[in-house]
Amino acid sequence: MTDILAAFGWIGDPANWSGPSGIPARLGEHIVYSLLTLLLAAIIALPIGFAIGHSGRFRGLAVGVSGALRALPTLGLVIYLALLTTNLTIVPSLIALTILAIPPILAGAYSGLESVDRAPIDAARAIGMTGWQVFTKVELPLSLPLVIGGIRSGGLQVIATWTVAAILPVGGLGRFLFDGLSVQNYPEVLGGSIIVVALALVADGLFAIVQRLVVPRGVTAGRVRDSAEGGRSAARPVPEGAPTT
Repeated sequence: MTDILAAFGWIGDPANWSGPSGIPARLGEHIVYSLLTLLLAAIIALPIGFAIGHSGRFRGLAVGVSGALRALPTLGLVIYLALLTTNLTIVPSLIALTILAIPPILAGAYSGLESVDRAPIDAARAIGMTGWQVFTKVELPLSLPLVIGGIRSGGLQVIATWTVAAILPVGGLGRFLFDGLSVQNYPEVLGGSIIVVALALVADGLFAIVQRLVVPRGVTAGRVRDSAEGGRSAARPVPEGAPTT
């Protein structure tokens, strides 16, 4: 309890809220790094995932590659790329974390398209839509909640693992952890961890809101109508003497 109070005391100290090493500066760096990593991973993973989900081809290969990438150790990959490129800037960390963010985004993309009901797809093709029109007007809108879910999972992973990347001389909230450990300033270490957790919770909440907003209005209305009809059917009285099943 004392350590937690000390950590919040460190967070509330005005001296830690100014300068290039202050909480706002480190938080801004962490957010920029995370957004850049997520953007690069999405640019790579989404087109591949959409192609797999739309065509149904190479799904087994995608699952295998995703599993292999998930098994890579974050810290080991960051250090290996730093040694391989002889570069101690943000580049090795950015490459490593982009690689690790690809699997959940890729899985969300192809599983989202695979989850779309075949009936609207067949109807769209029956009225003469091209493959691209079927994808953009039917498959993509209906799959967006799962696609955003994959990006959500990747985003939370990126926010958490960018703290590990601070083993190299880069910015971000991970600096509080490594710099605090080096001088045994444990309130700083715990305070930095609390800020990372708070950032992840805020990001998760925002992604959850986006997931709800991207659900097509017709799908939501259909669910409400089905629920209402089911409720009315359940409440409808059975006439006396009527046969029951």
